[in-house]
Amino acid sequence: METTARDFNQRSSQILAAAERGETITVTKNGRPVARVVPIDADEVPPYSTEPMGDMEIPDIGTGPDLTDEDIEEALKGMGS
Repeated sequence: METTARDFNQRSSQILAAAERGETITVTKNGRPVARVVPIDADEVPPYSTEPMGDMEIPDIGTGPDLTDEDIEEALKGMGS
């Protein structure tokens, strides 16, 4: 199957459904191929989340030194305005 970039933009749901059914779709722009939408096998899908903000484990780094307000002010002196 072949479709234009404009048609892909307007009918992306139907085109993706065709790929899900096993069709390969070539997307053209100004008459030349620019992309291909291909079906994937279930084996190709990673077994872990690819979401950028998926589950995260934050390691325990213990507690830092106890700092007083004066210690913090001294450390920040001259930094910024």
